[in-house]
Amino acid sequence: MSFLTAEWRYLAMANYVVDPGLLTPFLPAGTELDYWEGLTYVSLVGFLFINTRLRGMRVPYHSNFEEVNLRMYVRHGEKRGVVFISEIVPLPTLAFVANQAYQEHYRSMPMRHDIHRTEEALTVQYEWKNGGWNSFCVVTDPEPRDQDAAGLNAFITEHYFGYTRMNAYKTGEYPVEHPVWKTYPVQSFEIKVDFGGLYGAPFAFLEGRKPDSILLAEGSPISVGAKRVIKNP
Repeated sequence: MSFLTAEWRYLAMANYVVDPGLLTPFLPAGTELDYWEGLTYVSLVGFLFINTRLRGMRVPYHSNFEEVNLRMYVRHGEKRGVVFISEIVPLPTLAFVANQAYQEHYRSMPMRHDIHRTEEALTVQYEWKNGGWNSFCVVTDPEPRDQDAAGLNAFITEHYFGYTRMNAYKTGEYPVEHPVWKTYPVQSFEIKVDFGGLYGAPFAFLEGRKPDSILLAEGSPISVGAKRVIKNP
């Protein structure tokens, strides 16, 4: 049985080209950075968890919520995955369980979202409070389209494993299953994020910087498998 099932919906992703040296300290043992056309990326990702279940059971008051994370892209052999530098949710209990079960980097903060659609546009906004309110808003066409299978959007969205650093020699690996997502053509966006305050001084340079790409993925039902431990010499 899957450890977690849910729907991930309205995934707003702001993608930044960064120096590989910024990311190497976060690499779990046995993994290496995954490059797109010679470049390494971090992504700020906001999305909705819907109908969340742990081992098939629904947890009261923990089924529907927002998440915002900062992630990077790695490989372990032929497997392509992500490493989460930070994950933010509004539920302290959820953050505790995820950190204990997967050795992730969850924090809880007040969060809110707004999603509305007209005939001309879809607007998706995520906000989270760390002192002041941070926000990530994307305005797109109202209907999604198929991705270019060889494009940057596919590179960003099609990593199907998560990796976590357990210690200098052990890495946690877990599979994430979902179909290929459609994406919405982006019309405009606004990002107001205290990167330094949220993610540390090395990421402060991203504040006010225009993303190198931005997308909104439709999302789908997902399944997160149990963690296995990879031991490295």
